[in-house]
Amino acid sequence: MKMLKAMPILAAGLLVAVFTGCSTSHPSNEVTMNGTMVCAKCKLHVASSCQNVLQVEQGGQTVNYFLVQNDVSKNFHDNICQNDGEAATVTGTVEEKDGQEQLTATKIMASK
Repeated sequence: MKMLKAMPILAAGLLVAVFTGCSTSHPSNEVTMNGTMVCAKCKLHVASSCQNVLQVEQGGQTVNYFLVQNDVSKNFHDNICQNDGEAATVTGTVEEKDGQEQLTATKIMASK
């Protein structure tokens, strides 16, 4: 009889654990990539205004990931603008838009 009374409590605890775990996990489409961060305007000459681009070697080719302008991207731009770039590790989500790989960064760290 005591076991029957404990079942609803156990079930409620399990539901809380499942939903708490879901709310704190990273988005399933979040990626972390290593490459060289350069300026689309100053280094690549493919944009009319400054924008971060992460260049990643994939399958023997360089793939350019244009970073979406957000606070994370803007805060790192001074590191790379008007120079040859800087090795970096970027975490964020990727989507293709207008034939271009776009990366919305949630974290950027200079690589040592």
